[in-house]
Amino acid sequence: MRMKKIWMTMMLMASMTMLTGCSTDSSEDDLNNWYNNGGGNGENGPGGASAGSGDLLTFDVSLDKTSSEPASDAAAYYYEAEDDVTTQTFATQVFIDMANPVAKTENGVTITISGDSVIANHGKQEGVCYVVSGTTSDGMLYIDGKTNFMLNLNGADITCSKGTALDIQSKMAAYIVLTGQNKLTDGTTEDHKSVLYGKGKLLLSGTGSLDIKGNYNNGIHSKSYILIEKGVNLYVNAANHGIKGSDAIINGGIINIQTDGEGAKGINCDNNIYINGGRTNVICTGNGEWDTEDLETKAAACIKCDSIMNINGGEINVKATGSGGKGLKADWEAYITGGKIRVITEGGLYYSNGTQESHNYTGNTDNLDDAYTSSPKGIKIGTKNEHGVLTISGGDLMVRTTGNNAEGIESKGTLDITDGTVMVSAHDDAINSSGDLTISGGTVVAVGTNNDGIDANGNMYLKGGTIIAMGAGGAEAGIDINEQKKLYISGGNIFGIGGRFDGSLGSTTQGIATVTGSVSANSTVSIVSGSTALASFTMPPYSYNNGTILISVPGMESGSSYTLNLGTSTTTVTASNTINGGMGGGPGGQPGGGFPGGW
Repeated sequence: MRMKKIWMTMMLMASMTMLTGCSTDSSEDDLNNWYNNGGGNGENGPGGASAGSGDLLTFDVSLDKTSSEPASDAAAYYYEAEDDVTTQTFATQVFIDMANPVAKTENGVTITISGDSVIANHGKQEGVCYVVSGTTSDGMLYIDGKTNFMLNLNGADITCSKGTALDIQSKMAAYIVLTGQNKLTDGTTEDHKSVLYGKGKLLLSGTGSLDIKGNYNNGIHSKSYILIEKGVNLYVNAANHGIKGSDAIINGGIINIQTDGEGAKGINCDNNIYINGGRTNVICTGNGEWDTEDLETKAAACIKCDSIMNINGGEINVKATGSGGKGLKADWEAYITGGKIRVITEGGLYYSNGTQESHNYTGNTDNLDDAYTSSPKGIKIGTKNEHGVLTISGGDLMVRTTGNNAEGIESKGTLDITDGTVMVSAHDDAINSSGDLTISGGTVVAVGTNNDGIDANGNMYLKGGTIIAMGAGGAEAGIDINEQKKLYISGGNIFGIGGRFDGSLGSTTQGIATVTGSVSANSTVSIVSGSTALASFTMPPYSYNNGTILISVPGMESGSSYTLNLGTSTTTVTASNTINGGMGGGPGGQPGGGFPGGW
């Protein structure tokens, strides 16, 4: 990936409305709606001119425990059929009042009191349901047994001044059902993993709430996997990771997580994550840190897994504000098929070599060891050592990054977009792939305010959809191809603008026009064949002078001439199967496009 740094910031958004002879789809309507709300870019151009307002620039992420759970979702998913609580029966109730616990033995269950701890053990007894209520300001509930069991938290408020508030030592499945308002709080004077700890899988359901305050380490920690169902209202505030498990499955619920530890994750899984419904809000404020064991930098991430991330439905809102922070991160692969996703990162580039560190490093990174830096990313798939695979086949995504070196969406391997709406405003590259990048459908808007709009370090294949790519001025491009790779165009409504076009064309089945030109605020750019308008692009209320424009739409043929209307100016262009790159020149001797009196 080529990281080209210049001070000039370029911003331009354009909407495409296909006219007579051109196909339309719902993705174009989504794009028009976004522009009608004032879509643009939030950076400033030369002369202090500012961008307009719009959802991509103004949306925010906050915790929300009171709004109703969204109704739309994908089908629930279970690793094992028995994980679905509706298939289970736990008829043997054992009541525990944490305010006034009583030692007893009943129905094969033994309750003992040891100091401030309540110890429950059901041994091999089947079908046990613990019903726990009451408040204790200094106590712990400890559960063990050799069979699956249900834990009904029914108005329980447990604070443990030393360590874990709810310690489930049973390796069997714990069906945790929430009724009413419940709260768990841990202490800071004893080494422990989390407020709620389980050796087996933790399966949360019910229509109540659970607030978890982790003062020492993680909020919820399972050595197995964690599943959350519809109806659950879960809030986690943790010094380290919010939720930690081998895997996480979110079928629904209202989930709010905030963490402030260095390198802390909101949801952190050793294997896979599945999000199928509900609303998940995560805010991570921790900075990057130096890992003294692995001898490398690590950064906070809102949702992170070591293997595969699957997002199929629901709402996901994440914000990372610390240095090097990530929104969504998967070390192997990610598949986004649906859902409404909003991602913000605000931190700068984190640097550390073990003895020196910077939370907003602005120096040249080309000669630095990869282990010394963590760049902020909206969505990052793959690692420094493992190539990733990112496929987006649906959903509604908005990503905004503003800190130094912050890319919007990055795949360390291949990146495939086949459908959905993807809108990115990034300080660095908006969309970047280390391998091949393919867009065959959907709506893609990519704005790199200090670098490229879309940057492929492998080949780029544009096959369909509406694609609008905006790069910065100077050496930056709307569409950037690795010098050893090529761009292949076989479809799609394509508009690119930047300081230049960068790359070479492999082949195309539709004509391409490249030209140096200026667009005025609120103007309409159109391509006309004779008296037939093939396509029009409605510019937002900004101006751009002497930028390199690339246009390719269905109906354009190599060798044919077209009238290109750029607001009040008109020029004749001839489509070809080649691209004239390296174009563009800025006003007043500036390289690339600028925004005098416009943005």
